[in-house]
Amino acid sequence: MRPTSIVAPEWWDYTTLDREILDAAARLSASELAGLSREGFTVQLYDTLEDFYLAEAFEYITAWKQATADQPVGICGPIGPTEQLPLVARLVNELELNLQHAHFWGMDEWVMEGVEVPEDFALSFARTDRELLFDRIRPDLRMPESNIHFPKANATEYIESWNHARCAVMQGGQGEVKHWAFNDPPKRQPPYDQQPPPPEEYRKLTTRVVDLHPMTLIQNARTSGGGVVSNVPTQAVTVGPAETWKSDKVSIWHAGTHDNPFGQRLTAFMISKGIADSAVPMSLLADHPNVQFNYYRPGIGACDIEMH
Repeated sequence: MRPTSIVAPEWWDYTTLDREILDAAARLSASELAGLSREGFTVQLYDTLEDFYLAEAFEYITAWKQATADQPVGICGPIGPTEQLPLVARLVNELELNLQHAHFWGMDEWVMEGVEVPEDFALSFARTDRELLFDRIRPDLRMPESNIHFPKANATEYIESWNHARCAVMQGGQGEVKHWAFNDPPKRQPPYDQQPPPPEEYRKLTTRVVDLHPMTLIQNARTSGGGVVSNVPTQAVTVGPAETWKSDKVSIWHAGTHDNPFGQRLTAFMISKGIADSAVPMSLLADHPNVQFNYYRPGIGACDIEMH
């Protein structure tokens, strides 16, 4: 029987892993982290935030430049981080890149009372994408509104959109509960009350409304709302593993602000070693054929004990 979570007993999460895995990840130095690359998994380090976010922005440009009328191409992008978004708009404008055949998929959105929040909601991801990216692109270069796909609680149309354009890259950050998008660990409920769902079952999940792990609520309150947890919705609609595996590449960006030094090491270690466990959703990317972890070197930190 697996251990009970020490932070949320009714849920699965990384605290239910074997202690040997946790300790091995915590011992990794920054140089050892870089050495975890293998075929299908690349670890890339950046020495400055300017280089880090510019590289992230260029993934949009590289994807969108491939789009043609016969072969539309897009990118799936996160809110968190967001610093790359104004850079993308500036690059599109400066390069005069016409986005007529390009696509964009938002990763997720908050849900309240069974419906995705409107764009005037203070924490709206769709509004953030528009304000930081799309509204800053010259009108003559912008992609058609029909090519911008934001997930809704009724996800049928969003899921179908993945069949009409190729996703060259899915970007993401990593939350403290080790998710990408809002693919959080599941609740500890039958039939998965003794063991978390097998990786092959979790990977079948499509875009859907999910209950959010308590760690996710606390993290989003900390990063986006001054710590006021009561302002954070407890549900969201999130892009699923099924759509993730339709992406040519999954690119995860670790600036050192959304997850801690231990978390940044744990998922890279598990992916590198092929340890896929649905209590650590990011680890399921061990089975994706093209994953890249991008680190801001000064944000990697250390797992040393330091009292304050």
